[in-house]
Amino acid sequence: MASVETQELTAKPSLWHRYTELTRDVRRGFIAEWTVTIILLLFATTTLVQAFVIPSASMENTLLIGDHVLVDKLVYAPSGPVSRHLLPYRDVRRGDIIVFRYPRDISQDYVKRAIGLPGDHIRLVNKQLMLNGHLVDEPYAIHRTGYIDSYRDNFPSSPDVSLPASALDMLQNHVVNGDVVVPPNCIFAMGDNRDDSLDSRYWGFVPRENIVGTPLLIYWSFEAPTQDLTNPNIGIDHIVDVVTHFFTKTRWSRTFKLIRGYPLQ
Repeated sequence: MASVETQELTAKPSLWHRYTELTRDVRRGFIAEWTVTIILLLFATTTLVQAFVIPSASMENTLLIGDHVLVDKLVYAPSGPVSRHLLPYRDVRRGDIIVFRYPRDISQDYVKRAIGLPGDHIRLVNKQLMLNGHLVDEPYAIHRTGYIDSYRDNFPSSPDVSLPASALDMLQNHVVNGDVVVPPNCIFAMGDNRDDSLDSRYWGFVPRENIVGTPLLIYWSFEAPTQDLTNPNIGIDHIVDVVTHFFTKTRWSRTFKLIRGYPLQ
């Protein structure tokens, strides 16, 4: 008996089924691509760079109230045996502008200029900085008033204001021959607006581990009051102000301005 060849009949696929088959890989690739992109962006904004806004006048005229800056969080990161040769790690230098966690409340971020490194001798004489025994030219520093404050402008000396324990420890245990001597793993930091800066003179040294990074550039600068910039919840008034006065209150000349330190010797 001759064998009978059989053929399996299959239903013709629907148009929707064919469409889903054709686009499945495309959709998978799209989702995977955007997932990776989002992860990288989140990684970059928390590990590599981060946006900060300047809320106070302590760094004028280098940084103004309302400057929105991008901070390089990688430059001061500890290097490994291999990464030190591949990535631009370096330690803090005198004259660098640094962003750090405020020693008295690490939930707050401060920005100041690194003036003294471990072992440095710091003194102010009638507002002028003496670093390791010689006067230093500071073209970035400003003084709003000619009034000489006995503590602020002739530092270190007997304080004329109430100071926290960290500042008292600095004055009692880290002053040698009239100079503040910066201890190991610490930085002495001051604002460029010397007459209006809450800095190491008033709360002591910055622990090295508190340093977050250094500002790279100003990506947007908008004239706004300090209270709007320090409010953890964006107020309706501030939103209305930005929308209404975006073009007139934006400091266009500061947009994409690079921020650089000034080498101190």
